[in-house]
Amino acid sequence: MSTDIEKVILVDSFDNELGTMEKMDAHRFGGTLHRAFSVFVFNTAGEMLLQQRAISKYHSGGLYTNTCCSHPRPHEDISDAANRRLQEEMGMSCALQEIFSFEYKADLDHDLTEWELDHVFIGKSDSTPVINPLEVECFEYVNIDWLLKDLASRPNRYTEWFKASVDKVIAAQRNTLK
Repeated sequence: MSTDIEKVILVDSFDNELGTMEKMDAHRFGGTLHRAFSVFVFNTAGEMLLQQRAISKYHSGGLYTNTCCSHPRPHEDISDAANRRLQEEMGMSCALQEIFSFEYKADLDHDLTEWELDHVFIGKSDSTPVINPLEVECFEYVNIDWLLKDLASRPNRYTEWFKASVDKVIAAQRNTLK
């Protein structure tokens, strides 16, 4: 067995660790609940930094979503993982604050299921990302009012976890990143 195989941390609904599983196995056959994180970055104008996922991603390729997201590695602190992936995907860093977590389950393309306990972080930056093209097609800072209208009229452009969390993130951002 290769040591390069990515593993996710299996959890219960209270985020208690139950073990690990190969990432792709955790997304097959109805999914297995595992720990994840999502990072939302806002600029000083209050715009949200979105990315379009690389077309080649194993699921949800080409869809728009939050600044970055992934899974912590076994024995990796969730905050450290969020900072690591922000650098790996978007080539940037900023102070991140965890604001809430939530559990969701969604059927995806390629017969995969995403079932995650997702820890949500927000940060503030006016940096221009330097994207990793293996992860990200493009990026854009967007106005929140425009985003909410676009989500209502074209929801299929966005990832499931983004749609499940964005309203609560916007509310928290308005209270936290002033």
